[in-house]
Amino acid sequence: MLKELVVNSAPHETRVALLENSTIVEVFIEREDETSIAGNIYKGRVQRVLPGMQAAFVDIGFDMAAFIYVDDVLDTASHKMYQKFEQDTDVENEGDMETQGMEKPHGSWKALTPECSIEDLLTEGQEILVQVAKSSIGTKGPRITTHISLAGRYLVLMPTVDHIGISKRIENEEERTRLKEDLLAIRQNNFGYIFRTQAQGIDQATIKKEMDFLNNTWDDIMTKSRAVSATSLVYKDLTVTFRAVRDLLANEADKLVIDSRQEYENVQNFLKRLMPDAKLSVELYQGRESIFDAYNIEADMARALKKKVWLKSGGYIVIEQTEALIAIDVNTGRYVGNHNFDETILKTNLEAVKEIAYQIRLRNIGGIIIIDFIDMKKDSHKEKVMSRMNTAMKKDKNQTNILPLTELGLVQMTRKRTRRNLTRTLCEPCFYCNGNGHLLSGKSICHKIYRDLVSEAVDIMGNRFTVKVHPEIAQLLHGREKHLIASLETQFLKPIVIYPEPHYHIEEYHIFESLVK
Repeated sequence: MLKELVVNSAPHETRVALLENSTIVEVFIEREDETSIAGNIYKGRVQRVLPGMQAAFVDIGFDMAAFIYVDDVLDTASHKMYQKFEQDTDVENEGDMETQGMEKPHGSWKALTPECSIEDLLTEGQEILVQVAKSSIGTKGPRITTHISLAGRYLVLMPTVDHIGISKRIENEEERTRLKEDLLAIRQNNFGYIFRTQAQGIDQATIKKEMDFLNNTWDDIMTKSRAVSATSLVYKDLTVTFRAVRDLLANEADKLVIDSRQEYENVQNFLKRLMPDAKLSVELYQGRESIFDAYNIEADMARALKKKVWLKSGGYIVIEQTEALIAIDVNTGRYVGNHNFDETILKTNLEAVKEIAYQIRLRNIGGIIIIDFIDMKKDSHKEKVMSRMNTAMKKDKNQTNILPLTELGLVQMTRKRTRRNLTRTLCEPCFYCNGNGHLLSGKSICHKIYRDLVSEAVDIMGNRFTVKVHPEIAQLLHGREKHLIASLETQFLKPIVIYPEPHYHIEEYHIFESLVK
């Protein structure tokens, strides 16, 4: 399978697409705003402590305050952790591209002091060094932690905890033991380290070189943090381009194509510094049309923003996003099948499974996901669909949890939310419907005008009504719905003038009274 990284670099926006056999499967977008701060380290100031939630708000220099839970707080007074690793062998999501910045491994921390509360650790006005674990998503501010981690190509440094971890994807026990022994032999501090998947097969000299690099980076961060005032940026994480090179090139992709000569040269220099011995394919795109158009990525991204996705058979899925969850509905659509009804449903559901897994990954859908498959009567068909669903989601690096099919034919699953999904990144609520997704029908608006005219007619002293409306509503009131106006004119013995206003919202209208001699 041919895998490529396509990078579109512009002055204020960088887009990276991962292609598999010329089909886009993931896209990463970074802009110069608050949505691209994951992995950055700030010197912040505690704004407010929330004992009831065991959390606090921290000012890190943005309009929206950052949020920190008690489990993510290091006791800065005693320089001791109130948390420790529950296990020391397996680590998931240890800084891959998908995390957009490091987080503590899911489910690996256990409280040493259950009675410890947020008030014991933080006070308002206190200055603390924090790292952004999640950028702001929707109305939620950035999620931060004092458990800082720095990712390299082979290692992740965790200077606040004494722990050695190894990626679950390194399955050979002998290799896992060797890596741990090599690191312990050269470690000269009590810092924690995690071996990433790429570390498989590297020698002790390479481990030492990267360990020294990460340690020196941490020393620089500590030196700068002491010199700057609160709400200042102390360390900026790698850009999305360099993260793609570090995490995906040579592991997930065979080559990288980039359309900026400056960034092309920066990538070459980055590779010489980070991976001097690696022979990786990096190409400069010099075509006339946009690189995303040349690879047909723009069209694929546009389709990924639509609610309805058609399947090859003629069925379709509908993806609806709410504040709490994502709902995905499967329908047979135009597909009528060639055999019996049960087989038609099974084929549609199986085809939908593949498309759903693809769309979840491409759109970066996270949180709670509810999938409504077409109801199946046979248990064997249900088992086949669920088996296919579990297999399809294994390709996704983000942590997922799929529950069994319910009696109502629903599949409940969760997917770790690490950054804003594609829709939230590229879109905003419709200014016309204010995000409702629906407008009143023209007929409903006409009847609403009728009711308001009846209500206001009692108090109006003039001998004529003027109603200003959107042109489409004016056309309806002069056409299919003219009987409404005619009945009012007969009832009140007053003429009603419908006046179109092109700049009006379709639901907007105003009623005026006038005296005509």
